[in-house]
This record gives sequence, C-alpha cells and structure tokens, in this order.
Amino acid sequence: MLRATHRTRSRARAALLTVPALALVVPAACTATGPPGPSASATAAIAGSAAASAADPTATDPASRDAEQLDTERRVLVVTVDGLRSSVLRELGPEELPVLTRLREEGASTLEARTVVEQTETLPNHTSMLTGRRIDAGLGGHGVTWNTDEPGTTVQEAAGEPVGSLFSRVHAAGGGTALFTGKSKFSLFQRSWPEGLDRYTLREDGARLVALARRDLRREARTVTFLHLAAPDVAGHAHGWGSQEYADAVRAVDGWLGEVLDTVASRPVLREHLTLVLTADHGGSGLGHTDPRRPEDYRIPFVAWGDGVATGTDLYELNEDYRDPGRRRPGYAAERQPVRNADVANLALDLLGLGPVPGSTIGTAQELDLEPPPA
Repeated sequence: MLRATHRTRSRARAALLTVPALALVVPAACTATGPPGPSASATAAIAGSAAASAADPTATDPASRDAEQLDTERRVLVVTVDGLRSSVLRELGPEELPVLTRLREEGASTLEARTVVEQTETLPNHTSMLTGRRIDAGLGGHGVTWNTDEPGTTVQEAAGEPVGSLFSRVHAAGGGTALFTGKSKFSLFQRSWPEGLDRYTLREDGARLVALARRDLRREARTVTFLHLAAPDVAGHAHGWGSQEYADAVRAVDGWLGEVLDTVASRPVLREHLTLVLTADHGGSGLGHTDPRRPEDYRIPFVAWGDGVATGTDLYELNEDYRDPGRRRPGYAAERQPVRNADVANLALDLLGLGPVPGSTIGTAQELDLEPPPA
C-alpha cells in the first residue's frame, strides 16, 4: 500500500483525532560523565521532574497523547550544521561537497532559507528550531537571547510561561528522542524538557559524535534524532568564514553526512522510512555572525531528503504559501514567509502525523510541503 503523502497526512489529521496514539517504547540512556574538556564527552541520562512536567504543556496533557496517532514507522533525523552559510555550497560545489550535493539533487531544498529575525546566534536559533517560536518573549517567543552555557536556566524561565518542544511533543505521543551535540550549552534543552529526551550526548569531537549517533540509529528505534555538527562554526570563529579552515570543516561535515547515509542504507527501516531534514542556525562572515541584518549571517540552506520527499525539487516551487526572499530579510509580518530554520519542529511533527507544538508561532499551519500533492 502506498504511504500517505506529507500534505495528505496534514489534511487528514482531523480524521485521526479519535484514534489513540500508538506507544513506541525506547530505552533511555543510562550513563553520564562530567563536564567536557577539549576532547571529552558526556552522555547523560534524562530523569523527569514534576516541575519540568508542569512547565511543558505537552508532557502532562492527556489529550495530547490520546487525540492523535503517531506514525510509528516514520523516523525523522534533523541535522543542524552550525555556521553553514549558503554561499559555501556554491563555492565548493559538487566535487568537494558530493554528499550535500546528493541530498539536494535527491531531495527538496533551498539555499535561500532564513534564520529567525531577531538574532543570528546558535542557542536562540536552535531553541526556535525546537519550539517553533520566535525569540522575543514579549511577543510570544521563547526568550532565549543568550548564546552561552548558563547552568540552571530553562526555556520556560526565559519565556515566563510553559513552553513545549519537538522533543516533548513526540515523547508525549509515545515516541522516542535523542539529541547529539557538539556544544555544552545545548544542556539547556536537557534541563528544559527532561521528560522529552531519552538520550542527550555531548561530544566536541565531531567524528566521534557522528559515530555515536550512527550507532544509536542502528540500535535504537528513535522517532526523532537531532544531530548538531559544530565544526564549521568553530573554524569560522577561529579563522574566518572565508578561510581554508572553514572550507575544510564543511568538507569534513560532508564526509560525516556520507557516513550517516551509509548507516541509513544499511537498515531497511531507515532506508524505507527515514526523512532527513538539514539546516543551519546561521551563516557567518569575517570572524562572526552576530549581525542579523547581514545576508551572509541570515542566509542558510534548508534540505529535506528521504521518505516522502520529492526528488530534485526547489522548496519554493513546491510551496506557493511561501515566498523566496532572494537576498531580502522579511519580518514575521510578511504575508508569505520564507522557509526558516524554525520550521523544523512543526515540519517534523507533521511528518510524524502530529499537530504543531503548543504555543508555536512559526510553521503552525504545517503547510511546508516536501512533495507535490496527490493528483
């Protein structure tokens, strides 16, 4: 039987509201180590807490579990490449970036996606990717304006209200989740949604991080895996976004992505049911990326590949509701929005047959198509 298309699932979701969700049991990670050094790692077990549950509207609402049906076959792999400016994909081209080229040629993509409007920084943009919210807490955003490791902070505290996420939404529906990251400040997400994450792994060595993520993909039935690759950002800050070192880091990421695709090809469930979504938190120029008005900082790629994705298609050609911004930087008030990295959460949930993150403001209509509607 043919699988339902991405748009068909969106339109049919209302018909599933009376069907209980199917539970997918995934063992939680069970080890932890201390803070990392330059080459150290940490794999943390996630323990739930009553306070965190109260702060997360999807963690305790029984209706969120009973009102929808999770697609238990589908797997979603989100890859964020820290500091990946769109222009470097053109500069290095297919010969030097064969895997990124393959993903674009075999999937749906654009090099004219956008960050969130307020900031072009790592932690604020990743928080938007997970929550589907803008940054400004006074206007319904998540409130995470800092970009450093701040122990004890939570997204809920920053927003001043309960905030759900892709992780908590999937977990509440019975799915499993994992986050693999190269930066310790991502512990913010572990603290904010302790019941939503089954595994949190920190490793500054990118090659080792990818190896751990690949092993987890092979061994565990995670519904959502979130893989953050920090190498281009680290090289950009140290040597410049136009440096040879930055280009080498992007080439390294391309090689790691090739290894991930090898893992996908090696397992039938991944080969047949995994959708990969790749984007960036920001670009960069010179030694930084802090100016949200600078095109090299806010222009980023957005690529989808795998199950339910059209081949070799431009995302803007597939989506009349979205508008290619060219080199512009549209605000949130624009009638037709650009594809943004903050579309990740609600796109992933749509792929899984679930509604949007409660309180989200970006991609809430879940109309970002990855393939043409059925004839």
